[in-house]
Order: sequence, then C-alpha cells, then structure tokens
Amino acid sequence: MQKMKWVVVTLMLLLVGPLAFAQAKGDAILGTWLSGKKDTRFEIFRQNGKYFGKILWGSGSATKDIKNPDSKLRGRDVVGLVILNDLVFDGDNVWDDGTIYDPREGKTYSCKVSLKSPDQLNMRGYVGISLFGRTDTWTRIK
Repeated sequence: MQKMKWVVVTLMLLLVGPLAFAQAKGDAILGTWLSGKKDTRFEIFRQNGKYFGKILWGSGSATKDIKNPDSKLRGRDVVGLVILNDLVFDGDNVWDDGTIYDPREGKTYSCKVSLKSPDQLNMRGYVGISLFGRTDTWTRIK
C-alpha cells in the first residue's frame, strides 16, 4: 500500500510539475508596463489561465471611451479599462490568440505579445495575419 502511494505521488509530480513550470514562464509578462510613447501605464494580470491588461494611467486627451463603436460604452472611463484580452502563453516567450482594444480609435485588433527581455515586450496589434499590423515596445515599470 505504501508503495502504491509513492507511485501515485510520483506520477502526480511528473504530470503537474511541467504545467506549473509553464505557468511560471507564462507569468513573465505580469506587472506594470509603460507604452512606447510613455503616455500610458498598463497592468498585465492573469485570470483563469489567460492574460489580460488594463489601463492604469494615461496622458491622452480623452478620459472617456468616446470612440467606442457601441454607443452604450462611450461613457465609461478609459482608466481602469481592460483593453488586452484572452492572451494564451504559447511558449518561447510568446503570448497569442488575444485581442487588444485601442480606445483612441475605438477599434479592436488581434494581438500577439513577445518578451524581448525581462523588462521589454513587443505588443503587436494586427488585422487578419500578424504581417499586417503595428508593434509597440512596452517597458516594465519596477
């Protein structure tokens, strides 16, 4: 019986260990980031195994989401707005399959994030395929 418990515990560690390691690597983008123009501060967080980002601070002129295509949402504050949604860690310092909303334009784009270094990431918004898009480099705020 003792041997059986040891086998079950060993199998659990072998199965769960790599998942925990992958999650830890995926969490490398968690934290506070500054946009390339240095006019917006974001927080990236994990929720239910996916990654999201919200605006913490911005120096843009609009404080409300006035360009949102949904007229019911135009009165919401831009600060606190979750603009980065549903990113999934794909390995090799890449997070994909998400979207990013640009409140300055009122448009949502497909999104791919790659970590250049522990303190810099490339945020790529695109339409269709990644080739047709724009990349902004964000810097980590410590």
